[in-house]
Amino acid sequence: MKNYFLLIAFIANISVFAQNKSNIINVAEVERIITTLASDDMQGRRAGTPSIDKAAGFIEQEFKKAGLQPLNGTSYLQPFTMLRPKQKEVKAELDDVQIDANRVVIITSKNDLKVNEKSGYKQHTINGADGADIQSFFTKARNIVAANENTVVFVDQSLSAHFSRLPNLKRQIFSSSDIIFVLGSFTKEFTIKAEHDFDEIKYANVIGVLPGKSNSKEQVIFSAHYDHMGIGKAVNGDSIYNGANDNASGTTAVILLANHFKALNNNERTLVFVAFTAEEMGMFGSQFFSKQINPQDVVAMVNIEMIGTDSKFGKNSAFITGYERSDLGKILQKNLEGSAFSIHPDPYPDLQLFYRSDNATLARLGVPAHTVSTSKMDVEPHYHKVSDEVSTLDLQNMTEIIKAIAESTKSLINKKDAPSRVSGEM
Repeated sequence: MKNYFLLIAFIANISVFAQNKSNIINVAEVERIITTLASDDMQGRRAGTPSIDKAAGFIEQEFKKAGLQPLNGTSYLQPFTMLRPKQKEVKAELDDVQIDANRVVIITSKNDLKVNEKSGYKQHTINGADGADIQSFFTKARNIVAANENTVVFVDQSLSAHFSRLPNLKRQIFSSSDIIFVLGSFTKEFTIKAEHDFDEIKYANVIGVLPGKSNSKEQVIFSAHYDHMGIGKAVNGDSIYNGANDNASGTTAVILLANHFKALNNNERTLVFVAFTAEEMGMFGSQFFSKQINPQDVVAMVNIEMIGTDSKFGKNSAFITGYERSDLGKILQKNLEGSAFSIHPDPYPDLQLFYRSDNATLARLGVPAHTVSTSKMDVEPHYHKVSDEVSTLDLQNMTEIIKAIAESTKSLINKKDAPSRVSGEM
């Protein structure tokens, strides 16, 4: 009898998830995919460079091989172009008094821009109370940019330290409107002139779709960003930022989940598998994607980021960002009851991880969009370093994490659960 129970225990420990009936999510496939994505041949997958095209082509072939449908037409690529501004000159006057050009940040796609109080632009103010902390300040600024309306924004001078970081919003123009931030009090008379040159940068998300059986309109999104930092300053002779954990690991998970669910072929809702570009540059890929869909159709988004190492809670565990913002985390954990795997709330709330990955773009539209991760962000030794290579990862544990994501989302896919929407200011 004792040997019988030992045999049962051994079988149970072969894998945390015996329900991986397709056996597609396995260590060999994890190693094959992540080794390809994080190889030196990919040159660090920097968005907007030729090296990332090779990575996009690999992901596209994996989606095609899995039997997914393209989002539109015959291509799995979702291309878009952005403008990188090169400011030549800025002149600004408030009540006929010229102010320093450093007190003006302009987001525009126009070579020559002239705006005054008679131009019909909307006018906003961000005062000291409204933008006291950096998160609330940038939330207001991003929301103004996202509204995509010609706007002049007056920022209270008490927020000058925050204002100095606003140029990060204009590194690559995504808006078709003019948004002008001025560090100074609201004034009835103003004139702002600016001249810019622009470089065009081409990007592409990679998207595959598995249509739902009974409810094709409702969507569950599995996503990860596939870009990284490219080539940088050499460290011990190595200049390629391979980005194995960040985020070839998440992209590997998305590819294997696509294969897994296609093999099961029982999804009632439509599943959308997305590899986003340009997350490292400001989440531009997810921003473009969000403008092409109806967020009301998205039941949930499970974004996957840095799952190649053990979490703070040990093996067979992960955490979900923004746990309190919807009940998606509770649903995922409920589906894992009886297993050895657990999903925890984000243990690093001070790091604001909920806002730092592509889930934030859709969450701002009300989608229950969260990131699943295992990264120990307080002590992550290889984060954004050339040492982020496959050899530093635990591929067996990573395999179990991907299986857990598959199991934890089953009630979303089968139309049994729908998480509460994200609400409130972000």
